[in-house]
Amino acid sequence: MIDLDRLQKTSGIIGNSDAIRQALEMMVQVAPVDISVLITGESGTGKEMVAKGLHKFSKRTNHEMVTVNCGAIPVGIIESELFGHKKGAYTGAGDDRKGYFETADKGTIFLDEIGETPMKTQVKLLRVLESGEFMRVGDSQTRKTDVRIIAATNKDLELEIKEGRFRE
Repeated sequence: MIDLDRLQKTSGIIGNSDAIRQALEMMVQVAPVDISVLITGESGTGKEMVAKGLHKFSKRTNHEMVTVNCGAIPVGIIESELFGHKKGAYTGAGDDRKGYFETADKGTIFLDEIGETPMKTQVKLLRVLESGEFMRVGDSQTRKTDVRIIAATNKDLELEIKEGRFRE
């Protein structure tokens, strides 16, 4: 059983309101369960702190947590950043390179601002979510990763889905 006060101190979440307590209690329930998690909330509300707390109290705590700001990566290179690339896959790809999913293998990947991810990339993320499989850009070899995915957004994803900007 995870101690609520220890979780709060470790994750850096401050406050004693009912909403904070409710969030901490949910974290206690979710942290040890190896499932993907979506954290929603306004900018500046501590979504990354929640993600770090979930990782810290998970079975993957002894492995790396990789944080990716999906909104800060240009559309043209996001797939290379997430999945890696093969030497020669595009101009400037001088060597094979691991992506964030390979780096986070056995650990956790935190996809911040997931609502900013291009539709084409969302298809590939769905495959990783469903099967743990992906391909580096320019490669034909399927690779596997064992990673817990925690994603966060300040967007209303249900509205984004209805308006065709995000895959269900």
